[in-house]
Amino acid sequence: MIQNIPEGVDSKFRLVLLIARRAEQLIRGARPKIKTERALKPTRLAAEEFQENEIRWDYGEEGGVLEPATEESAAEELEEEEEAVSSLD
Repeated sequence: MIQNIPEGVDSKFRLVLLIARRAEQLIRGARPKIKTERALKPTRLAAEEFQENEIRWDYGEEGGVLEPATEESAAEELEEEEEAVSSLD
């Protein structure tokens, strides 16, 4: 899985928490930041995103991953994709 802790992450325990939060976002509909040739479970995908430094995070009051996937943003992304597909027809 993760072989090196990304720069700026102070411990492997914090990294696990960040990966878990990112996996929750993916489950809720956030778009993956990396492309893979095979289907990955959300936790594995989140771990690979961190390994490739594709995710921004902050240790603020709430801490965690900075790119929250809200239902609104996921719905907006879906609408944009549907519009793009329908414009191809």
